[in-house]
Amino acid sequence: MIARTANHSSVQLQSPFWSRYQELVRETVLPYQYDILNDRVPGVEPSGAIRNFRIAAGLDSGTFTGMVFQDSDVAKWLEAVGHALKTKRDPALEQMADDVIDLVVAAQQPDGYLNTYFTIQEPGKRFTNLMDCHELYCAGHMMEAAVSYYEATGKRKLLDAMCRFADLIADTFGPGEGQIHGYDGHQEIELALVKLYGATGEKRYLDLARYFLDARGTEPNFFLQEWEQRGGKSFWWPWMKEPDLAYHQAHKPVREQDVAVGHAVRAMYMYTAMADVAKLTGDDTLAQACERLWEDVTRRQMYITGAVGSTHQGEAFTCDYDLPNETAYAETCASVGLIFFAKRMLDLAPRAEYADVMERALYNTVIGSMAQDGKHYCYVNPLEIWPRANEANPDRRHVRPTRQAWFGCACCPPNVARLLMSLGDYVYTWDEARRTLYVHLHIGSDMAWHMDGGRVQVEQRSDLPWQGRTTLRFRCPDGSRRFSLAVRIPSWCAGDPVIRLNGEQLPLADVRMEHGYAVLERAFADGDEIALELPMSARFVMAHPELRAASGMVAIERGPLVYCVEEADNGPNLAALSVDLDAPLAEVPCRIAGVDAIALECDAYRRDEAAFGDGALYRPATEEARREHRVKIRAIPYFLWGNRGQGEMRVWLRWR
Repeated sequence: MIARTANHSSVQLQSPFWSRYQELVRETVLPYQYDILNDRVPGVEPSGAIRNFRIAAGLDSGTFTGMVFQDSDVAKWLEAVGHALKTKRDPALEQMADDVIDLVVAAQQPDGYLNTYFTIQEPGKRFTNLMDCHELYCAGHMMEAAVSYYEATGKRKLLDAMCRFADLIADTFGPGEGQIHGYDGHQEIELALVKLYGATGEKRYLDLARYFLDARGTEPNFFLQEWEQRGGKSFWWPWMKEPDLAYHQAHKPVREQDVAVGHAVRAMYMYTAMADVAKLTGDDTLAQACERLWEDVTRRQMYITGAVGSTHQGEAFTCDYDLPNETAYAETCASVGLIFFAKRMLDLAPRAEYADVMERALYNTVIGSMAQDGKHYCYVNPLEIWPRANEANPDRRHVRPTRQAWFGCACCPPNVARLLMSLGDYVYTWDEARRTLYVHLHIGSDMAWHMDGGRVQVEQRSDLPWQGRTTLRFRCPDGSRRFSLAVRIPSWCAGDPVIRLNGEQLPLADVRMEHGYAVLERAFADGDEIALELPMSARFVMAHPELRAASGMVAIERGPLVYCVEEADNGPNLAALSVDLDAPLAEVPCRIAGVDAIALECDAYRRDEAAFGDGALYRPATEEARREHRVKIRAIPYFLWGNRGQGEMRVWLRWR
C-alpha cells in the first residue's frame, strides 16, 4: 500500500488552465460565498449560516435559519480558505476566516458540543435523531476545516475546539455500556476523523472512524431502533415516513456491500472513509469491499461526465445502467465525493483507472458545475437540457436550464471551492516504501519532497486539456537521487505515447508499464527532464448496450474532455441531429466566457421537419417522412455549457 500524498504545502499549481480556476476561487468565489453566508447578496435567499452561529454564541437573538445542516456551509467555506492559504498567504482572507473561527468557537458548548440547530432550536435533544439531522456530518465538515486551517496557518484555535468535540463524540458513541451504539445518517465524520488523526496523531480518532464503519448496517439496526424510540416519526415527515436503510447504506454491514445504492453523496463519503481506514489499518476485507463498490460505480452506474446518482428521488443510485440524460440528477457533491474515493483508491493501489475517473469527474462535472463568473452553480448536472420541458414538466423541474446564484440547500458550491483549492493533493503521491513518485494528473505544478537527507523537486508543465504534452524537470540541489518515476498514461491516449529523456526518445520496450503507469527507474540528476507526448484526437464514443438512454447514440470526447452541442451553435431541437461516425471531427478555436478553448465541428444531418407533413404528430415511417438534410454542427467542451444564455444542450447524439 502506498503512502498518502505529500504535504499539500509542497505542491503549487503552475497551470494556465487550473491556476486560473484557483485564482477565480480565491478572488471571486470565496468572497462571494462569504457575503452569501453573511446574507449580504441581494436577490439571494438568506443563508442565515453565520447568523446561526451568532445566535448560538449569544451575540444575537432569533430563530434558526436554513437547513438542519446549515453549519456545514460555513465549515466547507473555512476549509476552502485553509487550502487557499496553503498556496498563497492572503492577510485579508485570513482575517475573515479568523473572525468566523472566533464566532464558531464562541458557539461551542462547555462540554465541546457544537451544532447551531440543536443549540438554538431543540436544546436538550442532541443525538436523538442521528438518522435525519446530520449532527455528526456537520461535526465532520468542521473537523476537516480545522485540519485544513491548522495546516495552512499553524493556528490551533479551531483544531483544539474540534478535538474537544471529537473527544465528546468518542465518549458518547461506541460499543461500551452507556454509549450510543450508532452512527450518523449522512456519512462524513468517518473520513474527517481520519484527517483529524493525521493532524494530531490521536489514535482514538482513527478508532472512532473505524467504529462508525463497523457498526453501520449491523443487527439490531440502529436506525430502526432510533426511529421506534421517536415514536415512528421522521424529521423530514411526511417526505420520509420510515427508515430506508439502503438510502443510508445501512442495509447491511459495509464489508458485505458490493452494489452502490442509496444517496450518492453519502455513499461516496462512506467509500472514501472505508478506503482510508483500510489503508491505515491494513484491513483487507474493507479494501476488497472498496474494490467491489468501485467496480460497480464506475463500470455500471457512472455517467460519461464522471457524474453519479441518476435520480432526484433521494439523490440516489437506482440500478446498473440506469443513466437517463434529461432527468439525470448527477449532483455536484457526488462527483466531488467520487474524486475523494478515487484518490483513496490510489492510496491503496496505484492503478491508472482510478486516476482516469478522477480526471473525468474533475474536467467535466466538477468544473462544469460552476459558471465562469464564479457566482452561478449547478446542483444538478444534466446531460441534456430542453428548457421548455424543464419548466413545464414536474418530473424535470429539478434540472435547471441555467446555473443558479445559490440554493436553499447549498452544499455544492463550497464543496467545489474546497476541492479546487486543494487540487495539489491529487496530482502526486510519493511512495517511500517503493521509492516511487507517482504522477496521477497531468497538471502543471511544482512539488518538492525530501529523501536520503536531501531535497528533490519536480516541475511539471502540461498543456492539458488542449494538447497532450507534459514535461517533468527535476531539481536535485543536494546531488542525484535514485528512485522510480511512474507517470500515468491516460486511457484517452490515442496511440503509443512518445517519451523522451533529456531530449532523447526512449524505446517503449525499455519503459516498464505497471497498471497504466509508465515507470522509469534511474538516478535523477539536477536538470533531468522527462517529456511525454500523449496523442490526443477527438473521437466518437459509444455506451454499453444495456445503457438504454444512450442506445443508438454516441458522445464526443477529446482527451479528458467530454463535448456537448448547444442551441447557441446549432439551433433548436438538438434531438433532430444525427452524426455519421465516419465524419471527421475538425478542431477549431473558440472563445466562451473568456476561455480560449477548442471546439469540434463535423458534417451531420438534421431531420427535415417540413418533410414530415402538415403538422401531423405521427405518420407512417416512409422515406419522405425520414428525410434529412446535411448540416455542420459544432460541439464545445461540456464544462462550458450554459455560459452563453439559456438554450438546449445535449451530450449524446443519434448516429446513422
